[in-house]
Amino acid sequence: MKKSALAVERCKTVSTIQKILGGKWKIEILYYIGFRDVRRFGALRRQIGDITESSLTKQLRELEADGFLIRHDFQEVPPHVEYELTGLGKSFLPVFEHMKQWGEENLP
Repeated sequence: MKKSALAVERCKTVSTIQKILGGKWKIEILYYIGFRDVRRFGALRRQIGDITESSLTKQLRELEADGFLIRHDFQEVPPHVEYELTGLGKSFLPVFEHMKQWGEENLP
């Protein structure tokens, strides 16, 4: 019975991670901020390409609300906003490394 309860708990954890990072662009956003040092809204939008301004705004707000990003608003004209990974966001970077390694080994 204990093994079954443990399996359910693991599923909940994976499900929670999927809900938090399951947005169409969230993984890519975290990747560019964490590994490519792309921090400004416009630069993120250009880097991703197909994302709309409203989608990027929504995804960034959700990542901020979930504790992965900090938003720095410099209160300038024109607007200057930058994003930075929090400790939680930085702790996710090794997961990217494993995903990349797995992809290189298993995907064509």
